[in-house]
Amino acid sequence: MIDAPQPPDDYRSALDAVHHAISQFKDCSDEERRELQSDLDALERMAEKLEAGRIEIVVFGEISTGKSALVNALVGEELTQVNIQGGWTKDLWHVPWDNLGYRVPGFANSQVVLVDTPGLNEVDGAGRTKMARTAAEQADLVLFVTDSDLNETEFSALENASHKPILLVLNKTDLYRPEEVEQLLDLFRGPRLAGLVDAENILVTQADPREVQYILESPDGSERTEWRKPKPKTEALTDRILKVLEAEGRSLLALNAAMFAADKSDRMAALRVQLREKTAASTIWKYAVTKSLAVSLNPLPAIDVLGGTAVDAAMIVSLGRVYGISITTSNARSLVTSILKAAGWVMLSEALVSYASSAFKALTAGYGSLATALPQGAAAGYGSYIVGQAARYYFQHGASWGSESPKQVVTQILENTDKQSVLEKLKEEIKRKISRNPYAKEG
Repeated sequence: MIDAPQPPDDYRSALDAVHHAISQFKDCSDEERRELQSDLDALERMAEKLEAGRIEIVVFGEISTGKSALVNALVGEELTQVNIQGGWTKDLWHVPWDNLGYRVPGFANSQVVLVDTPGLNEVDGAGRTKMARTAAEQADLVLFVTDSDLNETEFSALENASHKPILLVLNKTDLYRPEEVEQLLDLFRGPRLAGLVDAENILVTQADPREVQYILESPDGSERTEWRKPKPKTEALTDRILKVLEAEGRSLLALNAAMFAADKSDRMAALRVQLREKTAASTIWKYAVTKSLAVSLNPLPAIDVLGGTAVDAAMIVSLGRVYGISITTSNARSLVTSILKAAGWVMLSEALVSYASSAFKALTAGYGSLATALPQGAAAGYGSYIVGQAARYYFQHGASWGSESPKQVVTQILENTDKQSVLEKLKEEIKRKISRNPYAKEG
């Protein structure tokens, strides 16, 4: 629940950006929704996260650096006692950090959550590595955990996450002598990480210290040894996290959400364009082949030309649906006419072939249809192909020719189309169909 007063404008703007990104894809086709569903779900979760004022701190790094132990130490309990929580994916551990004592200003039920991720470079763990990287991309704050100098995998991962606030955590320092710890810190504060991590955001921890042997003297003077496990040392890290959140927590949430929404919008828009272009290309070819066959196999004179026009109109209606634009059959016929007019004399050859073939059918009472099937059908299909390409441009620009004229668009399409290749492919389709038709035999 959001308390009064309301969060500032930048926070509300971030939430609006997430909701806007979701609304842009509400009208997706079934195929688009199947491809975009995971992104839409992620945006929904981001909106819920922002509305709740939930900060997510992702614990990220290579395998065996003590990430889970660090989570245990920070929350003060064993990770195995915490249930798997729902979140970005079901395989990530989401652990509420209730004892941190931080709340995002303006939110009654604000929460800080630690997200424990699979380690980088797991054997046969490409999917888990991707999961960890995705979680880091979605984090409000990243704890990058290492237990030695950074190798190339770690450095690359750190670079990729550098647009996020990062605390670099050198864990397992109980395994080093004090001078060795200082040497590692000097390396981290050196030129290699300059610009990636600020010196004040480089911390040392002992999340799961190794046992230490103590020699105990009894009252009678005898001695015995006992192994004891020291308490974790994470105070400096906790203090730094609190300081960062108190200074920037609300801004981190807003900035992360806004960047996430922008990134998802761009990715989903690009993917939808790819899907639509693929579907549009398939639709155009399907109707071009349909028109080729309808014209070439029609035994009645002249009707093949009229039928071909109907196919073009149906194609344009279908293309409109691909791009989310509704168009009536009447308007589709008008668009066909305007495209053919724009083509001018360049498309005249199709008309001449089609009408000449229809005339030949009339003279031969229809028996000449197979003799003329290939040239007539291919020419008709080619015309439909050009009409489809022009219509695709029209719908790509929101049912508008944009700054171009129809003639300019069609001319450019004709210049970029390998006419001979299209005609040959259409002829092959006609031959294939005729060969499967037991009634299509030479007279």
